[in-house]
Amino acid sequence: MKHRMTQKIFGFTLIELMIVVAIIGILAAIAYPAYQEYVVRAKRADGKAALSALQMAQEKWRANHVTYSNALDNTGLNIGTTSPDGHYTIAISGTPTATTYTATATPRDFTDSKCGTFAVNQDGKLTTGYASLDCWNK
Repeated sequence: MKHRMTQKIFGFTLIELMIVVAIIGILAAIAYPAYQEYVVRAKRADGKAALSALQMAQEKWRANHVTYSNALDNTGLNIGTTSPDGHYTIAISGTPTATTYTATATPRDFTDSKCGTFAVNQDGKLTTGYASLDCWNK
């Protein structure tokens, strides 16, 4: 009587492992740029939120004074010079008047080559020379 080996060997071949690694590499190459864009969009939301808070503070200030404030600290609007998450530097560019001001949000800890600096005026409108209007919607 012949003795047969009936034990099965389980495992993966080197080719199978290489195919799986290649598939994971392709998926990562596709997903990573989309993830990076998502992170930048989240940081943009931080800058836009800071400008919205500055706009509200300016309107409150002007309701009690004859002009817009030029100070972000406790002598003026009592808001910080950075956005809530710290991704943008917030500033009032130029000298505000009784009827106008321009607020800017400049990226601090990352480069936003598509949008750059955000800016709004007293009417809540994007000012020229800064980020495109499309950036506000992303």
